[in-house]
Order: sequence, then structure tokens, then C-alpha cells
Amino acid sequence: MPSLRQIDGGASAQSPDEALDSAVEQLTTQLRTDLLDRVKQVSPQQFERLVVDVLLAMGYGFDESSGHVTRFSGDGGIDGLVHEDKLGLSTIYIQAKRYTDHSVGRPEVQQFLGALTGAGATKGVFITSAGFSRDARDFTARLQNQKVALIDGAQLARLMVEHGVGVATTKTIAIQHIDSDYFDAGWDKT
Repeated sequence: MPSLRQIDGGASAQSPDEALDSAVEQLTTQLRTDLLDRVKQVSPQQFERLVVDVLLAMGYGFDESSGHVTRFSGDGGIDGLVHEDKLGLSTIYIQAKRYTDHSVGRPEVQQFLGALTGAGATKGVFITSAGFSRDARDFTARLQNQKVALIDGAQLARLMVEHGVGVATTKTIAIQHIDSDYFDAGWDKT
């Protein structure tokens, strides 16, 4: 584990708080990179489960059982579902692509849109461990009757860290400061 001085580059012009903030940012950036590398190593089936877990951790769904992965083959272009309410009146449809070597293009997004249309769905999330082509992003930005959110690998890693999916806390630091309210509280002077 690098020392604080190594992480902040030995910059003495920084205050201790600034150095700590910089170190935390560098550690978080490295964690996201390492996490995305690990995500790219899981099986496609594990990746589908992972994206459902991320959406549930983000607060979609009514409880932990409200999201599930569809069967792996013959799923009709839908890899998972998250039911947002107990009656199933609102559902998020999921497409998950674990890629390591190429971006998701417009044709794949159009195929997902077709699967949404076939399911009578109005909203979906397309998550990849890679990226999306500009054409794919432009296409989804122009959709009017359906909403498709695109989450690339970098966004996925940020969301996983932010919502505690696939990560564990190893250290918590409590920074204390003088409590001015305590000292300014009009003590009895007798």
C-alpha cells in the first residue's frame, strides 16, 4: 500500500486535508479501474446478475427479490428485469453485454429496442463493460416513445463503488475537529 507522501507526490504545498482528499481520489480511481478489469473477467451469466444487483443497490425495485436475470439463452433480447413495484405495473428491462474488446454499436441498441417493443416496454437499461459508439448514443438520445439508458464500463464501475456492489470497505477514517459550539456554549462562570 503506498504511503500518503507517495500518493500525493510529496507535494508539501497541500494542506493535510487536501492531501487526504487527493489520496482518496487516487485510491478510488484505481479501485474503479481494478473493479472494471475484474468485471471483464466474469462470465456473461455472472455479468447479467451483477447488473441486476447494481440496479437493485441503486434503489430500483421494491426489495431484493424484485430483480432477476432471465434465462441465458432464448431470452428474446432481455437479460434481466427489475420490477419497480409489487404489482409489476412498472418494470425496467435490462440488456447486459460483457465485452472486453469492442464498443456496443447502434445495431445492438436497435435490437434491444426491438426486444423492448416486443415486450410492450417503455424503458430499458443497456449496460456494457465496454463503451458505446457515438452513433448508439445519438440514436438513444433521439428516442421519443421509449427511454433507454446507456451505462458504459466506466459508469458501471463508478456505480458499483458508489453503491457498494463488488467492493468491501477495509478502512474508515474519522477526522475530528474542534467543536466550537461546545466551547462557545455560555458556561457557568462560578
